[in-house]
Amino acid sequence: MYHFFAEPEQFSGETVTITGADAGHMIRVLRMKPGEKILVSSMAGGDWMCETETFAADSVTCRILEACDGDRELPARIHLFQGLPKSDKMEWIIQKAVELGAFRIVPVATKNAVVKLEEKKAAQKVSRWNAIALAAAKQSKRSAVPEVSRVMGFAEALREAAGFEQKLIPYENAEGISATRREILSARPGTDIAVFIGPEGGFDSAEVAAAEEAGFVPVTLGKRILRTETAGLCILSALMLQLEQ
Repeated sequence: MYHFFAEPEQFSGETVTITGADAGHMIRVLRMKPGEKILVSSMAGGDWMCETETFAADSVTCRILEACDGDRELPARIHLFQGLPKSDKMEWIIQKAVELGAFRIVPVATKNAVVKLEEKKAAQKVSRWNAIALAAAKQSKRSAVPEVSRVMGFAEALREAAGFEQKLIPYENAEGISATRREILSARPGTDIAVFIGPEGGFDSAEVAAAEEAGFVPVTLGKRILRTETAGLCILSALMLQLEQ
């Protein structure tokens, strides 16, 4: 079943009107007809089973049939602070992080990151990354679309997570997998969880020290060194299994 998102103002009484690129996709690519069932999620929360009704040049009006039971979101908000990787790895990381339930993805410019984005180029990248998050949210039937924020420096990212209840930083020099298990098992519903992942070059020791001073707990992800595109997904998977209800 096809899945679309709509802003609250697109809902009116017993109907919801799909507009923009989604409407064009429904009309010209999917060639949908009246009477087809679709799932529509509101950006403000909530999922509805709908039926296509009226097609215009750039909009599709759908009749709301019923609200769908069962929130597809994790009960805690996991914020993935991802050190900027090379090439198009960030796109893959965002797609998979959305599938695993991340609440937000924050690109972080760290000391050892090879990628250095200028402000204009960074804005273009963030726009594309948010489009990828939207597509991944549709595919995985998320009830909400995770935000990909603007690129932050490391110190700013630490401040962004200052009030979070749990703060983890996987680090290759951390020891004791039992401590990692304790941290995963301590994840609780209703909390904000920050996960900091380094780029290909890893975190600088001064960055790890600053993170520890800010309340982050260094954790190991095992005896093997994981790539940057693997590390975040590893810990996201573990947190998902702990939090899923």
